[in-house]
Amino acid sequence: MPTVLITGASSGYGQETARRFHAEGWHVLATMRAPRPDGLPVSDRLRLLQLDVTRADSIAAALTAAGPIDALVNNAGIGAIGALEATSMARTREIFETNTFGVIAMTQAVVPQFRQRRAGVVVNVTSSVTLAAMPLASVYTASKQAIEGFTGSLAHELAAFGVRARLVEPGYGPTTRFTANSDVSMDDAIPQAYRPFAAPILAAFANPPLVTREADVADAVWRAVNDTTDRLHYAAGPDAEALAASRTAA
Repeated sequence: MPTVLITGASSGYGQETARRFHAEGWHVLATMRAPRPDGLPVSDRLRLLQLDVTRADSIAAALTAAGPIDALVNNAGIGAIGALEATSMARTREIFETNTFGVIAMTQAVVPQFRQRRAGVVVNVTSSVTLAAMPLASVYTASKQAIEGFTGSLAHELAAFGVRARLVEPGYGPTTRFTANSDVSMDDAIPQAYRPFAAPILAAFANPPLVTREADVADAVWRAVNDTTDRLHYAAGPDAEALAASRTAA
């Protein structure tokens, strides 16, 4: 059976993706900064590994413990909503460390084994904000857009070795703790001057017409890993799929 390593598997999209691959008979390495078995069917085919994608030593230790893998799913990320002028450069760097540099570091660490075996797939989970601009998310969007460009280029680079690179672009999922990793309160992120502008946007977040479920993302990742065509983009969730379709039609 093949093996998949999934980052950010403690909850939300990553956890559901781990469950999906396990149900399909794969060996699963579910990684997270603070390993806990909540919600995961830990067994001889599903192991928990400690991994902080912002630390080189943690990446090296996790990959040594993991052994050979067949697929890497870079799902770990930080959600962030707020006005740009209220987002410090320290916070900006923190977001990029996980959402951008962490993805690049994990991919760079895994690619050599894929290249040597001339097989393997890297799936990078970004966001539907890369399909259509969303207000109050400029830094978050930038961190995800960087991975879109990175993955598109990487796909060409690795194709000669039989290795695939893919992008999964989830829509908005209110149940996925989008801002759970943030230490910035909404009061800090939305200055008073922005409140009239932000109010209807935040209200729409609270009651969106279409939402992405964890299962939508797990399904998109599953398809991305197993698709042997040259397809690069996989929108996940009805809202993301609608955005992708409207962009294609434009």
